[in-house]
Amino acid sequence: MTSEPNTATPPQKNGKRRRALTILATVAIVAGAGWAAWYLLVARWHQDTDDAYVQGNVVSIVPQTMGTVVSIDADEGMRVEAGQALVHLDSNDAQVAYDQAVANLAGTVRQVRGLYSSVESGQAELAARQVAVRQAREDVRRREGLVASGAVSREELAHARDVLAGAEAALSASQGQLSRSRALVDATEVASQPQVQAAAAQLRQAWLDLQRMAIVAPVSGHVARREVQLGQRVQPGNTLMTIVPLEQVWVEANFKETQLTGMRIGQPVEVRADLYGGDVRYTGKVASLGMGTGSAFSLLPAQNASGNWIKIVQRVPVRIELDPAQLAEHPLRLGLSMHVDVAVRDQDGPVLATAQAPRAAPLLSTDAYAEQLAQADALITRTIEANLPQLAARR
Repeated sequence: MTSEPNTATPPQKNGKRRRALTILATVAIVAGAGWAAWYLLVARWHQDTDDAYVQGNVVSIVPQTMGTVVSIDADEGMRVEAGQALVHLDSNDAQVAYDQAVANLAGTVRQVRGLYSSVESGQAELAARQVAVRQAREDVRRREGLVASGAVSREELAHARDVLAGAEAALSASQGQLSRSRALVDATEVASQPQVQAAAAQLRQAWLDLQRMAIVAPVSGHVARREVQLGQRVQPGNTLMTIVPLEQVWVEANFKETQLTGMRIGQPVEVRADLYGGDVRYTGKVASLGMGTGSAFSLLPAQNASGNWIKIVQRVPVRIELDPAQLAEHPLRLGLSMHVDVAVRDQDGPVLATAQAPRAAPLLSTDAYAEQLAQADALITRTIEANLPQLAARR
């Protein structure tokens, strides 16, 4: 007897395959719907890039005068504060010039005091000359009345007239000398007299040259690179070392030009550093969008007017400001790689910075050199007062 063929097995296999395809299609549809929802609700409102790096101010330390390096007080990696001495130059020549300037100012003050005294003595001499002229005129007048009677000879009258002419000439000379003396001191005090001012300017310059033998840090930060060596002869403008204020760093993110459509100044940004991984996230905002692509400002700009031109999507640098508190907690270094994600949902901000009112204070400034000139002025005042007799007597 022959067995009947089994006709139930193929339908079972077809049913399993159909269910598997149905499940797969359902998963694909759900995944597609989820991706579409995620894109419409989240992804299309974000632009991100890995082409981002930490940038910051790099302050070069340069001497303001020439000299030989005798000491170095800071090395790479050290933290320095604004006004702290970093390098010292040999100050012997500057010290000699400073001492000469002090002596020159003191001598000039005493010479000017002599000019004021010459005015007083000139006035006294002028008064004496005026008396002599009056006496000579009286002698001539009396002798002219006695010549007719023969009591006085004409020779004696001529002699009296010669004496009068000499007295008048001496009076004129005294008046001219007094005018010249007054021209040197009129409407001035000792401290404001031009000769004293010129000597004070020389002392001020000598003081500044002496202070500049100590090269100070204009800003607070960390020494990034030291190039100066002991015994090196340096000139103004030579870079001795560089300082990087790490609290002033920012991120420069290079976005494709196709990503800038909805990007605006002020939009929130989330930044991650490769240094710390995904555990540390910085918050920031878009500070500015670059005024040109990277190739536009390159040393050798691209020459696109050629027959074998190929279009390449350009990138535009976007500056991202970071939260200072987060920077202090997790400091960054220049050149570190960053991942930047910009939320572009809010597009009310401007594309370019708008005109602003003039700043009351500069964007960046330093007070490291502010006290040098004030100290020089105080030294000049002390030197002048020390050579004035009335103030010296009070002491």
